[in-house]
Amino acid sequence: MTEIVDIRDLAVTFATDHGPVRAVDGVSLAVHPGEVLAVVGESGSGKTVTAKSILGLLPETATVRGAVVVRGRDDAAAGGGASAGGGDVVPMSASRLRQLRGRDAAMVFQEPSTSLNPVFTVGWQIAEGLRAHGRLSKQEARDKAIDIMRRVGIPDPETRVDHYPHQFSGGQKQRIVIAQALALDPGVIVADEPTTALDVTVQAEILDLLRRCRDEFGAAIVLITHNMGVVADLADRVAVMYQGKLVEQAPVRELFANPQEPYTRQLLAAVPRIGEGLARAEERASRRPAGWEDQAPVVAARDLRIVYPGRFRQPDFVAVDGVSFAIRPGEVLGLVGESGSGKTTIGRAMAGLTRVSGGSFEVLGVEMAGARERDIRPIRPRIGFVFQDPATSFNPLLTIAQCVAEPLVVNGRFGSAEDARARVDELLEAVQLPASYGDRYPHELSGGQRQRASLARALALDPELLIADEPTSALDVSVQARVLDLFDELHRELGFAALFISHDLAVVDMLADRIAVLHRGRLVEEGTGAEVLGAPSDAYTQRLLASLPVPDPVEQAERRAQWEALRG
Repeated sequence: MTEIVDIRDLAVTFATDHGPVRAVDGVSLAVHPGEVLAVVGESGSGKTVTAKSILGLLPETATVRGAVVVRGRDDAAAGGGASAGGGDVVPMSASRLRQLRGRDAAMVFQEPSTSLNPVFTVGWQIAEGLRAHGRLSKQEARDKAIDIMRRVGIPDPETRVDHYPHQFSGGQKQRIVIAQALALDPGVIVADEPTTALDVTVQAEILDLLRRCRDEFGAAIVLITHNMGVVADLADRVAVMYQGKLVEQAPVRELFANPQEPYTRQLLAAVPRIGEGLARAEERASRRPAGWEDQAPVVAARDLRIVYPGRFRQPDFVAVDGVSFAIRPGEVLGLVGESGSGKTTIGRAMAGLTRVSGGSFEVLGVEMAGARERDIRPIRPRIGFVFQDPATSFNPLLTIAQCVAEPLVVNGRFGSAEDARARVDELLEAVQLPASYGDRYPHELSGGQRQRASLARALALDPELLIADEPTSALDVSVQARVLDLFDELHRELGFAALFISHDLAVVDMLADRIAVLHRGRLVEEGTGAEVLGAPSDAYTQRLLASLPVPDPVEQAERRAQWEALRG
């Protein structure tokens, strides 16, 4: 078959203040009609730059060499040359690129919240592309937008077509972005990290939708991802990139069964797998003193209830309903569940950031139900909090050293960030960041480096309790593995108790002594990793496990069938 995308010897160099940076170096790839090509590699490997070159979306600072030939869908299927909208993207004019985008090739961006315009309805945004490429009336474009929303699984599309992006959940927003890409029936869809930060059940639904894009719509897909389970579930062929170069390319089953390059083997070895946490849990248990289980818990919840009051005549929302659990000194409790299950609400209530509505919630000897700010203030220095997105939790106007020193200064340990610099350097070294990084600003660090700095800030006051809210959700597998090893090492050295919130069951299995599963605000299952993940008793836990993709194409095909049966 003729390739629908043919990339030949692509090289992309960016002009920066510190000189030219070669992001892509001599990459050659081909995508055939109806094929899913996964491009994998760690952050900075050139995956997204290569993908954006297919639609000519690189900035003006980029210098591009080589050829990126995109063929029109119908023409490529017939085996002919470039269509009127296709051709070599590199020298293509702006007007020709506008014809190509959406019709011959479309893009699903990584973060739907930033790619959707908040001031326009989703129906208008889908119809905009239809009207830009065809002579349709407003009503015709609206009818097509409703139809495509129905086809991507948006419930009640006749009503929701007039809703704004903020009225949709994360998974539904991702469906809207995919609907935009499918609206003009393009030959190839470039999906850049389409499942990042989605919980496993929503991720499984999005992967099912992308599979339908291939099977029902006939679109080829270029999938950019760091999740090797997603690759095993969806891809036909895999291209591995490292430092701008293409290091390996093979059919998906062949690559997972017999990777040739050391980097590919390293990438696959970094993927956490369910069952690997048993040895770590036994090792942690062996270090604990006799009588450890009889110690007073650091955190004790009994029939915990948290309700958000309704506004504008809306009913109250029960976020947490009758949850009971305990965390003993030095213990790590993993809290899992899909979005909206109440995980983060419990973490925020534990830090005194959300009010407790009912039941009992004792944290470090303070009853949080009915507590006032003056009651909570004394225990705040004893609690560390690692936020989900360090990019937004750091002040962009402060250096990393000033951000890490902030809790030390606020709590009176030091008079200023300059006075605390020696302690800050110690903390940065503890999280495996050079002390010189303290002089950089948050935007000058990679995602994994920012997450390590966030961990250093949380540990600044030597907390007895650490709350980690999805600390690895947006990290690629190699960086995630380093952050998880670092967390485990720091826990071994410092011995803090921890609440580890995540939607990734394999990650929780690696770190947690016990796992609690939340569903719609209720605790449905609790126990050790072997009990909860090895032999789940609740149907919801079984669905969670079945929806988690594993980095093995053969096993993943069986799990997908199991997930579809459980979902049905």
